Amino acid sequence: MTVKPGFGIGIALGIALTILLALAVWLIVVYTGAYNVAATDPHADVVRWTFDTTMHRSVRGRAEDIQEPEEVSAQSIAAGAKTYASTCAHCHGAPGAEREHWATNIRPQPPELTHAAAKWKAREVFWIAKHGIKMTGMPAFGPEHSDEELWGIAAFVKQLPGMTPEEYQIATAGAGRGHSAANQ
Repeated sequence: MTVKPGFGIGIALGIALTILLALAVWLIVVYTGAYNVAATDPHADVVRWTFDTTMHRSVRGRAEDIQEPEEVSAQSIAAGAKTYASTCAHCHGAPGAEREHWATNIRPQPPELTHAAAKWKAREVFWIAKHGIKMTGMPAFGPEHSDEELWGIAAFVKQLPGMTPEEYQIATAGAGRGHSAANQ
């Protein structure tokens, strides 16, 4: 097989033009405001997939080298349970209780941690709690909480899958927000 002179140049030119076209489309969308950013309008599937995939890979990569403590004390987990009930359950729900109605309007939708926590490693939950997630409404708790407190929250969150509503009520008794099915 013989390659004609200039064949490689044609491929390089085609790639360069494709990149320039993609850049032009991106700039048109950005500067015209063509993409609807209203929280009442769900993300397009490709945008949702892009955000979700980027977030998961970013968290996994950044949490990879975090050393988990060998043990998180029962006191830290108990404190984490109370923090979860008072600050996290509003958006993420709890065993036997749905998230607050207003939290269903957040885009992207906050995961229901009674199910989603099973998909994350404890060090990833710790990283998310410490640093937050841009453009999701998930705040960074690191500036106001010690690593020990954050490990307590992470350890409690990892217990949510499989936790019964009764176990949740016992764990969070006395928390600032009594988040139960009766309070819905």
